[in-house]
Amino acid sequence: MDDAGNAGANGDDVLNSYHLPRPLPLWLNAQYAKHIVKGNFMTLSARPKTVEQGEWIAHQVVEHYRNLWNFVRVIHEKEEDGNTICNPQTCPRMSAGANHSFTWLNYKREPVELPAYEYITLMQRWISGKIDDTNIFPTDTNGVSYSHNPSITTTPLSQLSNPEDKDWVGKGSGFPENFLEVCQTIFRQMFRVYAHLYWAHFIDPFYHLNLEKQLNSCFSHFVLTACALDMLKPQELEPMQPLIDLWASNGTFPPGSKAYDYANHKAGERLMQLANVA
Repeated sequence: MDDAGNAGANGDDVLNSYHLPRPLPLWLNAQYAKHIVKGNFMTLSARPKTVEQGEWIAHQVVEHYRNLWNFVRVIHEKEEDGNTICNPQTCPRMSAGANHSFTWLNYKREPVELPAYEYITLMQRWISGKIDDTNIFPTDTNGVSYSHNPSITTTPLSQLSNPEDKDWVGKGSGFPENFLEVCQTIFRQMFRVYAHLYWAHFIDPFYHLNLEKQLNSCFSHFVLTACALDMLKPQELEPMQPLIDLWASNGTFPPGSKAYDYANHKAGERLMQLANVA
């Protein structure tokens, strides 16, 4: 969502259109949306010129999956009473607030609602299975290619030998034709987990354990990367749109980034005013 779609609306109008609970979630208070370090996360998301696009996407999938599961481990570890923080009683649905819930496809390809713990566990197995599948994420270093130099030729390297061959992202490095689609699905699922962590568990356990800045840092990096690589569509960001608005307004998402372009800056500025940091 950007400002063009709400040209006549002020910040309060936009926030009201999100149907947010009152009081607002703690993570929408700019004082609690800070990071462990200051800097431009775009430098971490930008692909080095010599790295082929498929290789870079694969690297980002693995890196962000590793980051995310450090947080999932916190809500899935059993406490003294034998229960996990995220369990069927506390989180009977895989949701991100009252307005967004996510379903899992069963063996009949039918959407079913599951407790968040079960959904996340199934998703973890699914993502791990994809990453460990060498047909999707090949590990043979002999298949690694380098990004071609457009000043020499604008023709993809994979088409130089046979111009009629079909091309796709990662082909030159041995990634399959459906590689991009698989990675987009992985990013979409990881986003859903992040959204659940914020809506259901930001205070307990992350704020209580002083981990909110680490969570913010990893999620903002994730969003910048996902948007820059077109792993997520703007409408898929909806459950976390107000936080994206806030981070675009406070400088976390720099101008020129797609995450910045997808934000509604009026809403972000209003959130900063509400926290008295504008």
